[in-house]
This record gives sequence, structure tokens and C-alpha cells, in this order.
Amino acid sequence: MNTKKPISLTGRVILGMVVGILTGFAIQSLFAESGFVNNYIVNGLFEVGGQIFVASLKMLVVPLVFVSLVCGTSSLKDLSTLGRMGGKTLALYIGTTAVAITLALTIGNLFQPGAGADLTAASSFKSADAPSLGQVIINMFPTNPIQAMAEGKTLQVIVFAVLFGIAISAAGKPGERIAAVFADLNEVIMKLVALLMNLAPFGVFFLMARLFSGLGLDAIWSLAEYFLVLAGTLLLHGLVTYSAMLKGFTGLNPITFLRKMEDAIMFAFSTASSNATIPVTMETAKNRMGVDNKVASFTVPLGATVNMDGTAIMQGVATAFIAQAYNIDLTMGDYLMVILTATLASVGTAGVPGVGLVMLAMVLNQVGLPLEGIALIMGVDRLLDMIRTAVNITGDSAVSIIVAKSEGALDESRFNNPAAGEKEEEVKLSHQEA
Repeated sequence: MNTKKPISLTGRVILGMVVGILTGFAIQSLFAESGFVNNYIVNGLFEVGGQIFVASLKMLVVPLVFVSLVCGTSSLKDLSTLGRMGGKTLALYIGTTAVAITLALTIGNLFQPGAGADLTAASSFKSADAPSLGQVIINMFPTNPIQAMAEGKTLQVIVFAVLFGIAISAAGKPGERIAAVFADLNEVIMKLVALLMNLAPFGVFFLMARLFSGLGLDAIWSLAEYFLVLAGTLLLHGLVTYSAMLKGFTGLNPITFLRKMEDAIMFAFSTASSNATIPVTMETAKNRMGVDNKVASFTVPLGATVNMDGTAIMQGVATAFIAQAYNIDLTMGDYLMVILTATLASVGTAGVPGVGLVMLAMVLNQVGLPLEGIALIMGVDRLLDMIRTAVNITGDSAVSIIVAKSEGALDESRFNNPAAGEKEEEVKLSHQEA
């Protein structure tokens, strides 16, 4: 009798990530000049496999956000609950972002990563115009909800789903019948998420192998101090700030929280996209952490759109780095402007790879720093973007737990159970007898 315990999903994803990284480095070291390997393995198999995995994750985002949020909103009997929950969520997200940018500026000035750097030879960086705060607010409301879903505009989908859920709640018997349909749809979509998660080790392998086979290690060495300061600040915020916040607001064990975040963190690290990770973050919050759907369906998609602590930290460290490299002294007023601008910019930052550089250009413009400095740090931004995304979704989950706890919508026994959620991750395709 074989009693060997199968490898858990987390173990398989870690294995896929490690093997992918090693494979990428091996290709870079041994087959860098091989046309066959580059064309058919790296840019063929790895690129196609990785992009299919990311596309599959993104495919689930809109239906999951819409259906889950409609279910959550329609189950609220008192609309004041929605307003109270929304106020708490936004306050926590904006507060953590302000803490993140303040921490980044403090550490950036303490360690001086840009002191002595020469950026005069950096190529120019052309920034796109960032939308105004007023335009961001206007853009939250869809003129065509179907188009908003087709284009993946998360904030617009959230607004429409909330209004639709309120209408279902107010519609009496017809609303109850529609709510039952959405409840069934929600179960099916969550099972689809579980199905995709079981394929994740292969997708993570493809993404890591593709990235690390072409990662410019020379750029990382030349910017080692900037890289280490930014990565260290991100880890400090992700591990310490959120843990302290969770312990202070809920009294729950931060170690348990971080262990249960492993799957979601690895998905976020692999995809470098908060939006693409929404299905996994929501599955983790509900099934692993015990957050009720009426909370998770609201806080997680909203967090993927407005909670960009990792991006705010990058903007703070990069601002200090570029100012030091160009020997430009920033006043306290300039630093306060950076904190305000970066915090507000995070509200309109889409959860997709690389968008942080566009927001950084807006921040630099506010304090009169040259945009040319961005060209140099772009060489290491892809790897740092992966860490930023992991920090972002950790913050989304921490806030979800805090809000759920305050609303009496947290199953603490599930949170404290190490095996919670494992059953939901299983997918059985065989027909079962009734």
C-alpha cells in the first residue's frame, strides 16, 4: 500500500517556478547563441505556453468579478453595510499606500542608492499623459457595461455589478430567482478557477523559463544598490507593515496569513499583474482565509485597481534615486508632493505589467526631476515589477480580512485551519452517481 502523500498545489507551483528559473539561466548560459533554442523553445514553446496561461487567468477576471460582486451585493439586506464596507476599504487602501510611499522615501534617502550614479548617458524616456483625478472618477462609471467587460475595465465592472446587485436585492421575488442563478454561476466559476490553478505549475514554469532566459543580469549588477534598496523596501512593507496591521486590527496570527498567501504570491510574482491574479487572490481570501464572499467580492477587485502599494514604493525609491543621481536637492514640500501624487496616482493605476513607469513619469514631473532617469532603471524593472505585484495582492488580502473581521464576516476557524481550502482546489471530472 502506497501511503506517500501527494505534493500539494503550493509545492507543485514552487517546483515549477524553481525549475523554470534554473532552465532560463541554463539556456542563457549554454544556448544564448542557438537560433533553434531561441526561436522554437524560448520564443516558441515557453512564450506560447506562458501567454496562454496569463490569458486564461485574465479570461476569468471579468466573469468572476461581476458574478461574485453581484452575489455579494444582492445578499446585503441593508445598503448602509455597503457604504460602511466601502468606506473602510478605501480608507485602508489609501492609508497603506501613504505609508508605503513614506517608507520608500525614508529608506531611499537613508541608503542613498543614487549617490555617485551617472545618468547623463541615459536615453530619453517618453511618458504617456496620465489622466487627472477627476477623469479617473468619471471613468469609473460605464456608459456601456458590456463594452467595459469586453475591455476589462475593472472599476467600471465593479460599479455596474454593485448597482445590479442592489437592484436584485430590491426586486423582491424576481430578484430572488436571479440571485439564485448568480449563486450557481459563482460556484461554477470558482470551480473553473480551481481547474486553472491545478494547471498553474506548468504555466509558472513557462513564464519563469522565458523571463530568466533573457533577463539582463548585467543591468541588475550595474543597479545593484537601487535594486536591493527597492526590493528590501518592498519586502519590509509586505512582511512587516501588513503583518502589524493585521495583528493590530484583528489579533490574528500574521504567520498563518503569510503561509496561506503562498499560492497567490507566486501567481502574482509569475504574472506581474494584479488583475490577472484576481481569481487566485479571491479564491485564497474566501476558501483559505475564511472571508465571506460579500466582502471578498468587493475588496479584492477594488484592491487590484486602487491598492498599488508596491508601485507607490517604486515611485518613492526611484524618485530619491534619480534626484540623488542628478544631484538635485528636494525640499520637504517636494517630498510631500511626491507622497500626495503617488497616493492619488495609485487610484488610477491599472493592474497590468509595467504601468508603474507611466505613473513614475507623472510623479517626476510634479517635482521637476528629469524623465531620462527612468530609461536606466527600466533594465531591472521587470523583475522588480514581479515583487511589486506580490506586495500589492498581499495588501489586498490583508485589507479583505480586516474589513471582514470588522463586519463579522470572517470565519476564524477556517483562517486558523492549515488545511482550509484544499478541498475546493480539487477538481474531479468523473461523473458521480446521485
